[in-house]
This record gives sequence, C-alpha cells and structure tokens, in this order.
Amino acid sequence: MLALSITIIEVALIVMIMLTGGPDKATLPRDTIFSAIMIICNGLVGLCLLIGGLRHHEQSFRAVGANTGLATLIALTTLSLVLPAFTTSSAGATYTIAQLTFAAIASLVLWGVFVFVQTVRHRDYFLPVHDVADEDIHAPPPSVRLAWSSFGMLFVALVAVVGLAKVLSPSIESALEAAGAPKGVIGIAIAMLVLLPETWAAVRAARANRLQTSLNLALGSALASIGLTIPAVAFTSILIGMPLVLGLDPTELVLLALTFLVASITLASGRTHVMQGAIHIVIFAAFLFLALVP
Repeated sequence: MLALSITIIEVALIVMIMLTGGPDKATLPRDTIFSAIMIICNGLVGLCLLIGGLRHHEQSFRAVGANTGLATLIALTTLSLVLPAFTTSSAGATYTIAQLTFAAIASLVLWGVFVFVQTVRHRDYFLPVHDVADEDIHAPPPSVRLAWSSFGMLFVALVAVVGLAKVLSPSIESALEAAGAPKGVIGIAIAMLVLLPETWAAVRAARANRLQTSLNLALGSALASIGLTIPAVAFTSILIGMPLVLGLDPTELVLLALTFLVASITLASGRTHVMQGAIHIVIFAAFLFLALVP
C-alpha cells in the first residue's frame, strides 16, 4: 500500500510537469525513474545496511525473495530505460508507439506477477528469517473497521497530495532553475520527495534488526516506481502526442550497471554488514555528484 501510494504521488508530479512543460519535459519521466532506482538501490539500501551493520554487526534476510525482486527490477529497467537507447525504429533514445505500448504492458505484467508471488504464491520468501512459521510476525493484523478507516484516510490524503502537486510542481521547477541546477536534478528532487515516507519506514526497520522488512519496502517501491509509472506516462504521452525520451545517457548506463552488479553481490548471501552499506552509499554519492557536475 505504501509503494502504491508513493507511486500515485510520483505519477501525479510527473504528469503535471509534463502537461505544463510540453516537449521540453520529454526526459522528465526517465530522469525521475532513474533517480528513484539510484536513490532506492544505493541511497536507501546503503543507509539501511550501514545503520543496521553499525547497530547489529550482521543482519540476515531471505536471499530468494530479495533476488526475485532484484531480477524483476533489472528486467523492468532494461525494457524501460536501457533498450530505448539502442533501438533504431525511432530517432534518438525514444520508442515508437508500438514499442512504448509493449514496454508499458510488459511493465504491468511483471509488476503484477511479482505482487502475486510476494503476497500469495511464495509469501514465505519475503518473511523474516527468524520465526518463519509465524506469518504475522511483521505486525498484528488490523481489524476490518481499522483497515477500512485507514483506507479512507489514505484516499483522502492522496487526493490532497495530488491536488497540491499541481500547485507545487511549478514552484519546484522554478526553484531548481533559479539555482542553476541541471535539468536532471528536477527528477532527483521529485524522487526524493516521494520516497521520504518509504525511507523513514525502511531505516526504522533496519534499526530494529528487521532488514527483511527494509528490503521488502525498498525493492517493492522500486518495482512500483517502474511497473506503474511507465504505463501511466506512456498513456499520457500517447494521449497528448508528446515525445517521451526514455533511453539513458552513457554515464547513467554505467552507473545503472554498477548499481545492479553491486546489488547482486550484496543480496547473494542473505547476510549483510557495514562494508556493503558503505559501498552503496559511495555509489549514491557518485550519482548525486555527477548529476550536479555532468
């Protein structure tokens, strides 16, 4: 639910700026999604591993579940952000309408299958390593009344935030332009804004020695960011006839490859320590530095 909520906010901000900015904002969805991946896979995961490692020395998680999420994320990212830089049917780092439609459908399918695996078919892959038999170890199940009241409050809050997005998006854009920041920094600002609740929840879980929860939040958020955002912006692009540049630049491709390579090593053993967190934090710092100094 948290991943869905922040994705709705992210899509609202992107679409609002796309509609007001026109063709000049053709790269905004790409920049925002790429920023979200770098923030989650390096900044968020690195911070959780660093804090958890300093506090608990070593932490455990279920490698089978984490690797399932990572494999899905790699496939989604390649289809959405890597392949457009190499296709030849359209000019530049873009997809044709047919290719864009295929990428959108594939994103929805992969995200939907992952949610089914995580919540139904193989739910035990994503439960904490200790006390596996207790499927409710994450938290006691809420009552029906509490669940529906929480859903209603969440809906009201999302409507309010989406409404504010229309008001705040020009201010965010103007502030960054006044500061002389590169265009890609707008995507970083949007991604950081919408990921704050997830970051807070994941860091608290890592401090409490519940790294499995932290990784579930991180990878689930990254998958929702692509699996739901790409179809939404693709539909918007086709509907209003605005070009959509999705292919990454060479520097971004190198950072993405490095991120996935290191993440694959980090998640391979099912145990983490402070060194792995430090590596991810340094990669995240390199991403921020190169965004400001291309």
